[in-house]
Amino acid sequence: MKSKYPEYKKLDLTQIAKEILEWWEQNAIFEKSVENRNGKTPYVFYEGPPSANGIPGIHHVMARAIKDLFCRYKTLKGFQVKRKAGWDTHGLPIEIGVEKSLGITKDDIGKTISIADYNKACRKDVMKYKDKWDDITKKMGYWVDLDHPYITFENKYIETVWYLLSKLYEKGLLYKGYTIQPYSPAAGTGLSSHELNLPGCYKNVKDNTVIAQFKVIRNEKSDFLFKNANTDVYFLAWTTTPWTLPSNTALAVGKKH
Repeated sequence: MKSKYPEYKKLDLTQIAKEILEWWEQNAIFEKSVENRNGKTPYVFYEGPPSANGIPGIHHVMARAIKDLFCRYKTLKGFQVKRKAGWDTHGLPIEIGVEKSLGITKDDIGKTISIADYNKACRKDVMKYKDKWDDITKKMGYWVDLDHPYITFENKYIETVWYLLSKLYEKGLLYKGYTIQPYSPAAGTGLSSHELNLPGCYKNVKDNTVIAQFKVIRNEKSDFLFKNANTDVYFLAWTTTPWTLPSNTALAVGKKH
């Protein structure tokens, strides 16, 4: 009796993966898993978009495996899951990388290089490794619609974000607050927590510290400090910012100061 299933004499995971991927592509299995659920309740999935100006790593594979698991589960439960891919194209690192490769600074934009040419260079650089992302997406078996991605530099995406913000405003869900914002004088913009953690943002440095003496003025209030002293009395203050000493006008001591 002929076996219904292919028989493998030895376990060759690489070959098996290759064969499965080819079969998926030849038979449009992902597309069919979406199409054969037309009319069913949708389960909306937009991928939190990666940036194609960086090479994908194992942490991206791990995160995407979890995303894929949820989408496949919902598909098996009868939902129609149109999995929309996306590309994150905003961010200071892209600008800095382009400026470095072109040998320019922010001040040169609009002078030695036009704004249009600068934007064109940024748009090209941000998609530098898109082919590698597409390749690993397919090889890991991550089912997502790569043919119709949303791209954050497109007007349609930007206008959608502004539209949603307007709706939040109309519902009274936006409020004015105050926070300390890290700022880059060189880039002329605020910095996100992600940008602050990029390699090279911080380095260990040695700073000088100073212990300053503040002479106590002897009067009725301070007289008790001189009971066991036969010399002048000083307060010692340690500071890690000695450059502020010239502007100091007083030394505050006590729980309430």
